Amino acid sequence: MRKVYGRPRFLKKRSFHYCAGCGHSIVHRLLAEVIEEMGIHERVVGVNSAGCSVFAYNYLDVDMAEAAHGRGAAVATGMKRAYPEAVVFTYQGDGDLAAIGTAETIHAANRGEKISAIFINNAIYGMTGGQMAPTTLVSMRTTTTPFGRDVMLEGHPLKISEMLALLDGVVYIERTAVNSPAGIRKTKKAIRKSFQTQLDGKGFSLVEILSPCPVNWKMGVAESWQWIDKEMTGVFPLGIIKDTTGNKDAD
Repeated sequence: MRKVYGRPRFLKKRSFHYCAGCGHSIVHRLLAEVIEEMGIHERVVGVNSAGCSVFAYNYLDVDMAEAAHGRGAAVATGMKRAYPEAVVFTYQGDGDLAAIGTAETIHAANRGEKISAIFINNAIYGMTGGQMAPTTLVSMRTTTTPFGRDVMLEGHPLKISEMLALLDGVVYIERTAVNSPAGIRKTKKAIRKSFQTQLDGKGFSLVEILSPCPVNWKMGVAESWQWIDKEMTGVFPLGIIKDTTGNKDAD
């Protein structure tokens, strides 16, 4: 019997520590699959951030480095400039990339650094107890907004992908989700395109991935996956936000 589905070669044989229903484990697998299928494992270097994904190097069997909170783009910039032949990606959550890391992210994107950012957006600080993140939706309850996010007090959700798309150094941005089989397939395709953008010697790219956080959203797993479609995509619409690569993928 031919084996059609199994553990990717570059995903370590370890159990994930993530909560049930979390999307991080799905994205880890997609990264491992893309790296294997593209044959770039000897060139890939990942930069993991502070947050739930801080132990990404325990699961991805490729070279990894850990950056200080929010500094993923800065560390990735140094790596890419020192080793231009490397395929360098950051793996960051919304509390990392879109909060403390906005300066590093925006300026790396503006300079057109040839790196890929894998941006996990679950609209909350997951590791530290469920506080409000820059991407928290209006009226969404968190430990620091127990009555719901109020735009008069905390402002509006930060749409980092749309902001970065305005910069000339950015060549590709797409927003996907991992709450359905179709969304997972699109996410894998987007990650692959982001890596190909580097291989083609082009500028900054980012894949924003809407991901469930059932524990901190105070929801069941199925409900949290449905909530992405019902609520999150209304604020963060899925699709290609910017693409100047000249490479149009067939569906």
